Amino acid sequence: MKNNVFQQNYIITRKERMLANGHNSFLIFFTGLSGSGKSTIACTLEEKLFEKGFKTYVLDGDNIRKGINRNLGFSPEDRSENNRRIGEISKLFIDAGIVVLAAFVSPYRKDRDFIKNTVGHHNFIEIFMNTSLEECERRDVKGLYAKARKGEIKNMTGISAPYEKPLNPDIEITQQRSIEEAVNIIYNYIEEKLQFKK
Repeated sequence: MKNNVFQQNYIITRKERMLANGHNSFLIFFTGLSGSGKSTIACTLEEKLFEKGFKTYVLDGDNIRKGINRNLGFSPEDRSENNRRIGEISKLFIDAGIVVLAAFVSPYRKDRDFIKNTVGHHNFIEIFMNTSLEECERRDVKGLYAKARKGEIKNMTGISAPYEKPLNPDIEITQQRSIEEAVNIIYNYIEEKLQFKK
């Protein structure tokens, strides 16, 4: 049956959607340990963009796993499939003319590279939330690290599963930065990229 699946070409193009929205579309990808601040910064940045009239959407790791990826676990294979789907979903949003902000642990470089290749290098901005394991454990807003230390959670990134730091992220945000500082750093970086040139 798969040999009978064909690409459908749409009448309205991405360029036309960006023109209608008045800005470019691309993926801002936040990666880092659980508790590093990915979702907090992504949502605060989205609020700033939204207030300025940009069309945006946040893809959050937990929310995606409660819906589209609820059938996946946390084995290396399932994590890769989780990221593959994230890449494909992001590609659709980009084609729709929307600025996507994705907040995922995404511990493996090969999976992040796969997402970059899926959406296109020019559509991918990697934000490394460089927060130490100690600080993430101190925050432990979800109680995951405490459970992992007790052996109640397996394949916990940073404890019983590896995290491969980005080698050349577009932006690195350390734990010393305030939320406001982090958002401003990222916004200043993407401000020119947001501008749609006819």
